[in-house]
Amino acid sequence: MSEAIIFLSMIAIFALLAMALKLPIGVSLAFSALSGSLIAGKGISLRHLVEGSFGYFDTILIIATAMIFMKSLEASGILDTITALLLKTFYRRKLSLLLTAMVLVMFPGMVTGSSTTAVLSTGALVAPVLMKLGLPKVKTAALIAMGGILGMIAPPVNILVMIMGGGVDMPYVGLTVPLLIIVVPLAVIISLWLGFKDIKIVEYDEMRLILPKSYSEKYGFRIYLPLIVVLFLMLGQSILPGLIPDLGIPAIFLAGSLVAPFCGKPFNFFKITQKATEEAMPILCILAGVGMFIQIMTLTGARGWVVISFLSLPALLLYLGIATSMPLFGAVSAFGSASILGVPFILALINKNAILTSAALSAVAGLGDLMPPTALAGIFAAQVVGESNYFKVLRYCLVPALFELAMGIGVLLAAPLLDKII
Repeated sequence: MSEAIIFLSMIAIFALLAMALKLPIGVSLAFSALSGSLIAGKGISLRHLVEGSFGYFDTILIIATAMIFMKSLEASGILDTITALLLKTFYRRKLSLLLTAMVLVMFPGMVTGSSTTAVLSTGALVAPVLMKLGLPKVKTAALIAMGGILGMIAPPVNILVMIMGGGVDMPYVGLTVPLLIIVVPLAVIISLWLGFKDIKIVEYDEMRLILPKSYSEKYGFRIYLPLIVVLFLMLGQSILPGLIPDLGIPAIFLAGSLVAPFCGKPFNFFKITQKATEEAMPILCILAGVGMFIQIMTLTGARGWVVISFLSLPALLLYLGIATSMPLFGAVSAFGSASILGVPFILALINKNAILTSAALSAVAGLGDLMPPTALAGIFAAQVVGESNYFKVLRYCLVPALFELAMGIGVLLAAPLLDKII
């Protein structure tokens, strides 16, 4: 059977299971991979399915430990304290206030690589403040949704790039500057677009009433120690090579998590770990399913067929395909879009710097979290502000999403020039 039929059958089965039967994305990917193996006459291919499920094991460890770290910060009151400190510091100026709110929303996504985590954690903390300052709730939800997506593609943890890099044997290094080139201008532009007109400045006493509780007076400087430990271990290996060992991102997040119970509100570390793992499990299952899917595509030759098909496209159609197919496929899963489409697109653009290409493609793929019917970032942002119709939120996300799409395609087109500069 031809590779084209095998690939299209896998996609059709995946779409049927995920969208029609509403099975979890990870389960749908696993079953579609199994179906592809059977259709190709390879049998169950248990070895390849197991091997594929461990293809993104490093990424799975990063997400699991990052979720534990975020839950530890939340339970100890550190997130509340940081939110209160930053908003209290920058509340006098609109631009500073909006950018502070955007950075706060982005932070959990930067650590975990998940837009949903960002929306439901600091997004929920920032939303009441923004609405009290005059930002309509649908615009507040749109800002939170876009902040979550920007956090997902920002350094230090970009799972979309990790997935694409795993598919082309590209190590996850050298991505900080390319990702910041994409994220920083978008964070500024989107914050101003959504909030500058409506946000108002209030007096300090009024601002203090709407801020989350701060624990800095009670626990002093040690409240910030978990963040300091993580930053020190992450940056120290570059600043002081040879003196500070490279522990790896999972071990760094775990070290910060173990410090947190002694720096703020007391909490049960084991219960927090259990809760964090439970919340991370859907994403972890998706990554295992993505690994199976890619492994079976490789086994059956479908992956090679996809790459060759993209390579044969004219440049204009290739970029048009990137701009349309990756966000649309992201309606099922942004992670699935990164693996199934992102990897072939990187190979099709092999003449460009792979680091810049993967960074730009991650910005395009991340927009999948705004695509109905799943639209995870939009739906959860609407829930945070109490809006029942998430399409009203998506309407305000349209222009910011176009900004992000233009930035992603722009970086792809300008990759040769950027490669010389950075």
